[in-house]
Amino acid sequence: MVQSSSSNVQGPLLIRQIAEKIGIPQDALDLYGDYKAKIKLSYFDQIRPNPDGKLILVSAMTPTPAGEGKTTTAISLAMGLNRIGHSAIVTLREPSLGPLFGMKGGATGYGQAQVLPVEEINIHFTGDMHAVTAAHNLIAACLDNHIFRRREPLIDPRRVTWPRIMDMNDRALRNIIVGLGGKSNGIPRETEFIITAASEIMAILCLVESYSEMQEKLNRIVLGYTYDNQPVYLSDLKITGAVAALLKEPLKPNLVQTTEGTPAFVHGGPFANIAQGTCSIMSMKLATEFADYVVTEAGFGFDLGGEKFFDIVCRTAGLNPRAVVLVATLRALKMHGGKSKSELDVPDLNAIQKGFENLEKHIDNLANFGIPGIVALNRFSADTNEEIKLFKKLISTKGSPMAVVDSYEKGGAGAVDLAEQVHKIAQHDRNFTPLYDLNLPVTEKVSIVCKNIYGAEEVEFTPEARADLKLIKNLGLENLPICIAKTQNSLSDNPKLIGRPRNFTVTVRRIGISAGAGFLVPVTGSMLLMPGLPAKPVAENITIDDEGNISGLF
Repeated sequence: MVQSSSSNVQGPLLIRQIAEKIGIPQDALDLYGDYKAKIKLSYFDQIRPNPDGKLILVSAMTPTPAGEGKTTTAISLAMGLNRIGHSAIVTLREPSLGPLFGMKGGATGYGQAQVLPVEEINIHFTGDMHAVTAAHNLIAACLDNHIFRRREPLIDPRRVTWPRIMDMNDRALRNIIVGLGGKSNGIPRETEFIITAASEIMAILCLVESYSEMQEKLNRIVLGYTYDNQPVYLSDLKITGAVAALLKEPLKPNLVQTTEGTPAFVHGGPFANIAQGTCSIMSMKLATEFADYVVTEAGFGFDLGGEKFFDIVCRTAGLNPRAVVLVATLRALKMHGGKSKSELDVPDLNAIQKGFENLEKHIDNLANFGIPGIVALNRFSADTNEEIKLFKKLISTKGSPMAVVDSYEKGGAGAVDLAEQVHKIAQHDRNFTPLYDLNLPVTEKVSIVCKNIYGAEEVEFTPEARADLKLIKNLGLENLPICIAKTQNSLSDNPKLIGRPRNFTVTVRRIGISAGAGFLVPVTGSMLLMPGLPAKPVAENITIDDEGNISGLF
């Protein structure tokens, strides 16, 4: 079991020591230097999850460019639980290079609540992102070669659905033409690039527990259609073994540590606005073997990461969270109350009161799943006592417990109150209730999520989406869960509608089929699967000195 700590570790421990703390033997580790390791799958197969282990989900209100500190809060909560005498492990997703060099910067927490080693995890880590990219693009290359060689089954180049990917924000690659330059270079066709986090390969990696299960799911990936409208699966290309070989190492969970020596599994990296948004089920199940509490996070707001965590991840993996933490900031409330980013350090009670309706909707949404929740106010230095007093008053009207968290400055000590309250509300034996029955029609499942979680008045399906519905029915895939692709910046499908939008219509433009991962992807609004860079990307701030020290990630 994890040993509780009452003070910061002076420098990181060797990863062998972190493994020893939780009972993982040395021969179960594949070391990646002194501070990173992978856990061998042969060891994962031997574990028996702790029946008393409690899974805690950390989610949030609708995020803003100001940043809400969800990962920082998750890390500090695990450290806080250790401080009050309960063993805890945090499980997180791996950072993507796209947001790292784009708008967000590092994704390993901040201040005194981080996972270490920061620069290595953020940039290359153990190579998982690169391997997923290679595996996905191997399929793309073999697919175009299959078309060029006119092999059976004959694929219609106009109906290829498998894109190419890269782990970078690059809007110029959203719509491309391949195969130009003459007949020896292939058959010209339109296609696209998406970001690695949106790849079905990434989704599969985070939803399986063995090499054999991974290959079964890989075989079911739909790559396109023949001239007579028959689906073409990855199994038809006969390269599943090669793809799986590239994923041999990425499937192994990664072990690192927090700034206070709390063990951390950082594994997998799907975004929640375009995929399921949580770390691998292997890392969560592995953590439950060794800890009383496993703290995990789901991307963006509860409308995206939280709903998908329950309806896709938990349903697939048989997980049952005991409590949910909703992270909020006064800065986010002000932005949802109509203030600009430059005005957030100015006290404004009216903006907080107006913006509270966004958080209120997320609190209401949590009630759909039957699991208790708590609101964590991630405190910033500019927050005033008067503003915090108002926030507590607003929360009291919802009957929800809350705690103020100051983990940036204090690490685990700043999350002790949150840890104590999480421990209190997690003492129950209830099972979560899924939002929808899998046997419902796809349109009804989409409508339930859009109306109950987003607050939509109506849901419209474009002609293209309705054609996809017919295809889904013909393929016998109507009983799959749905993974709605939607903007993270609003409860609606319009990123400009802040706060708690009402009387809006969600437009489903098309419905992607992720038969390998085991879900359908309704794409709403103008949602893009390849982000672009901002006017001033974070990449302009990053430097490296002659000693190899990297700065500017945050």
